[in-house]
Amino acid sequence: MRALLTSKVARRGLRPIVDLIDQRIERQVRRALANGSQDALRQELTTLRNRQRPLELFFDGTGRGASRLPSAPHLHRTITELTRVTGNDEHAERAVAQAFRLLIALEALGVGRIAGGTMNICGKLAAVPLLDPPNDEILEIGTLYGMFGAALIRMMERTGRDPRLTIVDPLAGQQLQPGTSMGGDVTGTPVREAAVRANLALAGAAGAATRIQQGFSEDPEVRALVSDRSYGVIVVDGDHSAAGVAADLRWAEEIVTPGGIVVLDDFGHPKWPGIKEAFDKHRATATRFTFLGQVAHSGYLRART
Repeated sequence: MRALLTSKVARRGLRPIVDLIDQRIERQVRRALANGSQDALRQELTTLRNRQRPLELFFDGTGRGASRLPSAPHLHRTITELTRVTGNDEHAERAVAQAFRLLIALEALGVGRIAGGTMNICGKLAAVPLLDPPNDEILEIGTLYGMFGAALIRMMERTGRDPRLTIVDPLAGQQLQPGTSMGGDVTGTPVREAAVRANLALAGAAGAATRIQQGFSEDPEVRALVSDRSYGVIVVDGDHSAAGVAADLRWAEEIVTPGGIVVLDDFGHPKWPGIKEAFDKHRATATRFTFLGQVAHSGYLRART
């Protein structure tokens, strides 16, 4: 908790709450010291810690698996990587701060969770608008509960864009990965279209207008249904195997607009080596993609114009 509350980015958003806690602690400590009782001081500190627990529930991993308490070094590294990839050193910190607040708000209000670590999520939400895609058509391959898509819509709208989201996902009741038994989600919420729609509704009209195509991205029928346009942004977050990512990259070559952005989620993550393996093989072909860099286990590519 200390790392989060003392970090430059997060403290701005949490300052009113932190100041209130600090003032209360200071009052209680002064009162105990004035009374000269160490026992009373320990008791007051225990009481304050207990009162702080409800605040921590906004950020810890209870009910979502991953904690949302990034350390100061992780925040700094994400901002540094974001600046390097986007070339925008003026707004990188602001974008990460906005993404962090949005993440906390949506998981508090939504159904289920956003998959991934805190900095991975915030990095993607901040990077896509800063990379200034050539159009506002977004394809998300793999969505889980649709909450990331809702967040990306909000982040795009904050920069004056008019995002139009298309989602491809099997929505099979639980998260699927070949060769891995994912089991029931830690949130206890089934992965189904109703949950996705509920979360997209949090993004207003653009969220409600999202196209959802149930199925797998390698299915020719699914591809035919959503290949009716060129996408300015494609988020590849479906099958994490080398074969699955390779297939999605080949498809992305066909449907991304010139200058478009492709996001490879979990790029370089030790748990999912197939993602980087697939891209390394793909970049050795006659690809349209230029590798821009990596931010918190997401790789960013731009299609040549």
